[in-house]
Amino acid sequence: MNIHFNTTFLLRAALRRAHAQWSARAAQSHRRDAGEQSGSAAPSDPDEPTPRRRTRLPAGPPRVARRPPPRTPTDAWLVSPRVAAMLRGKVRALAVHLDGSERTDLPAFSGGDPVSGRVVVEVTGDVRVRRLDVTARGVAKVRWTESRNAGANTAYTQNYTEEVEYLRHQDTLIGQPRGSVSDEDGSEEALTVLHAGLHEFAFSFNLPHMALATSFEGKHGSVRYWVKAELHRPWLLPLKVKKELIVFEHIDINTPLLLAPQAGSKEKTLCCWFCASGPISLSAKIERKGYTPGESIQIFAETENCSSRVVVPKAALYQTQTFYAKGKGKQIQQLVSNLRGDPLPQGKSQSWEGKLLKIPPVSPSILDCPIIRVEYTLVVYVDVPGGLNLSLSLPLVIGTIPLHAGASRSSSVSSCCSTASWLGLSPEAPPSYGDLEISESHRRECLRGCDGCDGGADRGSLLTYITEFRYLPPPLYCEMDPYPDPGEVRRPNTYPSR
Repeated sequence: MNIHFNTTFLLRAALRRAHAQWSARAAQSHRRDAGEQSGSAAPSDPDEPTPRRRTRLPAGPPRVARRPPPRTPTDAWLVSPRVAAMLRGKVRALAVHLDGSERTDLPAFSGGDPVSGRVVVEVTGDVRVRRLDVTARGVAKVRWTESRNAGANTAYTQNYTEEVEYLRHQDTLIGQPRGSVSDEDGSEEALTVLHAGLHEFAFSFNLPHMALATSFEGKHGSVRYWVKAELHRPWLLPLKVKKELIVFEHIDINTPLLLAPQAGSKEKTLCCWFCASGPISLSAKIERKGYTPGESIQIFAETENCSSRVVVPKAALYQTQTFYAKGKGKQIQQLVSNLRGDPLPQGKSQSWEGKLLKIPPVSPSILDCPIIRVEYTLVVYVDVPGGLNLSLSLPLVIGTIPLHAGASRSSSVSSCCSTASWLGLSPEAPPSYGDLEISESHRRECLRGCDGCDGGADRGSLLTYITEFRYLPPPLYCEMDPYPDPGEVRRPNTYPSR
């Protein structure tokens, strides 16, 4: 819920800024047209007296165009507030409120969740209403253009568009459903009168039980969900209002695949014609593949510089947006977060023992949408001046369900074990059998007791011997049988083992 708030806030701010610029340009064009009309006066009549010439004062500082007042969401796409008031008539307000929006401005949903709310209509007098519709939509769209040349003097623009629908729900709160006989008849009996005051109409529906794409806003595509209310009145244009829905496809990072460590190593030799310097080696590792926004990535890295240049180890987190349409893809990569190490001179090495890279509030990974894909990559690289960088890419998945306590303990244990093997550390040797407290004489007594019991003996004593012998160490290694058969004498093997 807080993850997508930053993206939605920036999107709304960009829309308001674009609308303000459009309004300023329209006002400037209107003033310019009015000035041209006043400047081009009609030809004067010779019979009329010549007007007295006035002395023009010197021009002062240029006037600054006054910014038009901000418009309400209902009037945002209309011509002017006066026209909007004429279209609204006696309808003062039309709004959509979602249940749960009192706690937060942007309630979040996922596949299969119920969505409920109410449409609020405030009127100042009696209003005749033909129909009040509520429509819920969820669409993923992709669009971009490319310029192509078909010849020496021929060029055209190729459009790439694609659309995937995830949600479509429609309900009628007042009147007859759209397309019915009563609705098309337009008779006065089918109208509903709303008296002066505040009216609320409840609605509810369920999101589809399927993998829904997460709400997203990109450069060449978007995934949007919304609820729209339309108020239809006779002989007037319908009033419309939209309410955005934030939908997340939950990604649980507490899975074995996303808890597995990620590691890699690379080496590079710098060459200049026939002169080759020493190699630059890089090894990096992170404790798991899945993270959530707000977490910090612990980076374990080892950089060794045997070249003649001063290099700098760095790390960066990138977001890759891929859009697909008409069998073609378009990719955009954006920097999310980065960090920098200390300069590394010739013959020196540098180790990162859990250097932290914080993940800012970003959109979760989108992996199930057929036309939009959002992926993340951690790039640990060595910045080589005057040459190509030595980089190592580790794929990441940004999820929505954070790491559990039990999963974090198991992940830390596996990370420590894998870190030990990665750094070349070997486990301690097991203890020697001679250090155990059980002596050889005690073991022989246990065996002698087992050999001495017959079929009529007590089974309880046999079980005691077997249980005690189960936890005893094996006998010391010897090529001669320590308990030979008295009737058989074996010759010891004098040949060396092969």
